Amino acid sequence: MTIKFGCQGSTWVLDYDIEADIQDQVMSTINKAGFKGLDMQVALLGKYKSQPERFKEELDKRGLELAALTLPMNFLGGEESPKERELTDFYINYLKKFPGAKLNVPSRIGPNRDNLLQRQKEIIAGANKLGKRAFENGIITSIHPISYKTSYFRFKEDYEVLLEGLDPRYMGYTPDVGHIMFGGMDPVQIIKDYLPLIKHVHFKDASVGCEWKKMGEGDIDFAGCVQVLKDGGYEGWIMVEEETPEAQTQTEKVIIEISEYVSERLMPIVNGD
Repeated sequence: MTIKFGCQGSTWVLDYDIEADIQDQVMSTINKAGFKGLDMQVALLGKYKSQPERFKEELDKRGLELAALTLPMNFLGGEESPKERELTDFYINYLKKFPGAKLNVPSRIGPNRDNLLQRQKEIIAGANKLGKRAFENGIITSIHPISYKTSYFRFKEDYEVLLEGLDPRYMGYTPDVGHIMFGGMDPVQIIKDYLPLIKHVHFKDASVGCEWKKMGEGDIDFAGCVQVLKDGGYEGWIMVEEETPEAQTQTEKVIIEISEYVSERLMPIVNGD
């Protein structure tokens, strides 16, 4: 496997918890744009939540792969709640139908950043336990920090706590270059520093002034990120997404424009052209 590009579901529905039965539309748009795979928040599985075999058939018909399912977690007290445990067990078993697909785990934001180190340690402990259980079931997991104002992993010092606390045997890291930029960090450097932990990647553009941008119009050095990943031997998915207002209203147009950027600017690096 080399580096492959796919789409993350947040471009269609930004909130991880909003349920929508739009997977057929999503697959058609991704296929039309020439991407090879998808990473979907579980709330967007729609009718396919209870029909993984049919979901795989529909993906296969379009020449697509399920790269990952995204399942946000709280890990209060360093453990999965009973509801979280039920969901993670369900989706670990779900992913067994899709060889190679990962469980992408965003850390949910809280009401504030009070008791920060305690909450960070709880999340890390819970993530490592989940990662171990998933590993024992043949599934790779990867934690995804988010940079909103009350996020627990937002700035460089937060990333150091997280990425030094993960158990690399069981839990990987999903860099989201937009959230890295929002945290005042250099995405190229973060990817370089933590390359051995990286199991999955999210690309979306942002400015140094913390505004979401169309891909190629912000300040993120995507070419540099891809070069570091390639030189470091990364073999996996880069999932593209966009958080501009246009992304929610003209999603197909946005996805096709991102595909053109990827084809023109990033695929030549992957292919060594």
